[in-house]
Amino acid sequence: MVVVRRAAGTDGPTVFGLLAQLGEQYTPQRDVFDAAYADAVKDEEDHLLFVADDGDAVVGYALATIARLFYTNGDAAQLQELVVDEHSRGRGIGSQLVSAIEEECQKRGVRQLTVATLKSASFYERLDYRSTADFLKKRFDE
Repeated sequence: MVVVRRAAGTDGPTVFGLLAQLGEQYTPQRDVFDAAYADAVKDEEDHLLFVADDGDAVVGYALATIARLFYTNGDAAQLQELVVDEHSRGRGIGSQLVSAIEEECQKRGVRQLTVATLKSASFYERLDYRSTADFLKKRFDE
């Protein structure tokens, strides 16, 4: 049985390990990750960070950020990262993590939750997300 819960500081090393499965666009730097992770765990007002724990280990995480936008007439959230360990996929863990983010957003009165995806559009469409915009990105490399 998988339990979805708020991330704790001690989950950081496992989340860092899962981060490698997110994609190849960036190479995570441990010191940068550690600082960002500590902020996300500490700042529950602007960050939602949940982990999926199967009793033996953390097998997934979801990270969302919250910001007050002009056009949404209130807070809006962006699901920034969703990773489920490749050996635990297909068990509904990703859906459980998204559901936890959605429930917390609803409790807080968040007006919208968006997600940008490269390869997982069909996953989010099954969860009733619809494409409403194209996201373009400009990277500022080191």
